[in-house]
Amino acid sequence: MTEPHKTEADHLEIARLAVLEAALPHVVFDGWSAATLDAAVSDSGVDVGLAAQVFPRGAIDLAVAFHMHGDQQLTQAMLATDMTNMRYRDRVAYGVCKRLEIAAPNREAVRRATTLFALPTHNADGAKAIWHTADTIWNALGDTSLDVNWYTKRATLSAVYSAALLFWLGDESGGADTDAFIARRVNDVMQFEKLKASVRDTALAKAFMAGPGRILDGISAPKHRK
Repeated sequence: MTEPHKTEADHLEIARLAVLEAALPHVVFDGWSAATLDAAVSDSGVDVGLAAQVFPRGAIDLAVAFHMHGDQQLTQAMLATDMTNMRYRDRVAYGVCKRLEIAAPNREAVRRATTLFALPTHNADGAKAIWHTADTIWNALGDTSLDVNWYTKRATLSAVYSAALLFWLGDESGGADTDAFIARRVNDVMQFEKLKASVRDTALAKAFMAGPGRILDGISAPKHRK
């Protein structure tokens, strides 16, 4: 049987994963640095020119690729899990817990990435990475919200995941304390969502949306939303 023809995107993805896998042992010692990237390219056997095409900004792109790969694994794990009998808040908490579970084998690499993304020069990359994780969870749960709700859901879950990640990095309980922390934070978010729903139907809220709140009508989810 003839193998499917690989596109340029396929070759780039193969190279990306090869370099990323080779980088992880080096990250523990050298962080997400140029030295780590150079060593990973050498160890993986990926052509230097191809590696430069895959990681045009160098080590920061390597760190971003590490995070995005974890999110890809999260999507696969969540879609393969039967959540029929789970409360919605438990499904959200499951997504956050599963993402940390995926990160666990490379805990030091995650710690190093967190430090890198905290730098002023890379803070925007860190924010995008966290947002992507929140978006990944909501999409895997089949979220169909639009406009302001689309943004607020991802903003609140981004805050939950950020806090959970930092808590997890310092958790020495074996994960039990982190699970409880996540459950509390997700419960807080769900209570807030209930509050928003109740306030939305009040006369004051309706008056606001008819007046100054009309500016929010211009906010919508990205065009690629399905």
